[in-house]
Amino acid sequence: MLEFLKQPWPWYIAGPLIGLTVPALLLLGNKSFGISSSLRHICASCIPAKIPFFQYNWKKEVWNLFFVAGILLGGIIGATLLSNPNPVVVNPALVEELAGYGITNYNNLVPEDIMNWHSLFTVKGFFLMVVGGVLVGFGTRYAGGCTSGHAIMGLSNLQWPSLVATVCFMIGGFIMANLILPYILSL
Repeated sequence: MLEFLKQPWPWYIAGPLIGLTVPALLLLGNKSFGISSSLRHICASCIPAKIPFFQYNWKKEVWNLFFVAGILLGGIIGATLLSNPNPVVVNPALVEELAGYGITNYNNLVPEDIMNWHSLFTVKGFFLMVVGGVLVGFGTRYAGGCTSGHAIMGLSNLQWPSLVATVCFMIGGFIMANLILPYILSL
């Protein structure tokens, strides 16, 4: 059983398990799935300022903080007890393309050549980590939720705004991966 857990799960197992979180949350208390709102709950509970955005009853959403803590704990357990010592199999075409940008050192799909403390202080690293992080945060707030909230929860509830947000996420991802990222990586 432990060996099964250490292997990558195929889409037809992992996808339905992720999808089943929606009805489970709805049945267990009419809760909505989403991760980005947890940062708002943390800020509302820790920051005593009179900022209107954080003035709400965050205590009724405390389940979301436990959910995120469970994700963190699950990640720690997965990384320590269930990690697969074999290297992650990466498509050879992707390896060749990354090598063209000078990215040859990656571990478990994290390109260590550009995702490290030293790279943070380069133009390329700053754009990828800082500017990219700010844009993701802005986009999440502007869209009223993250990809997991819109694409998993919103689409399963047939919400039109979630369909629009998910289509925009996909278009933005295609543009970033195919047009902007190659330019940044060539800096």
